[in-house]
Amino acid sequence: MTKGLHRRKERIGKVVSNKMKNTVVVVVERTLKHPQFEKVIKRAKKYYAHHDETDGKIEIGRKVRITETRPLSKLKRWRIEEVYSA
Repeated sequence: MTKGLHRRKERIGKVVSNKMKNTVVVVVERTLKHPQFEKVIKRAKKYYAHHDETDGKIEIGRKVRITETRPLSKLKRWRIEEVYSA
């Protein structure tokens, strides 16, 4: 591994809440195979992501890309990088 080269984690998900100031809640779904029954199942996780409101408010249902960042508050550890078109 190259020394000093760390990539930040990135996830793509859907905005489910935009009620807070400068914060949106993003749900990221992933699929995995059950270890015993080998059935494909879905798992979802919510992430609190920082969004600067100077660009305008992000509507619920929009697809976004979030990137890991330093702790911004008690729950916020992610930042909105890109908002995809509807």
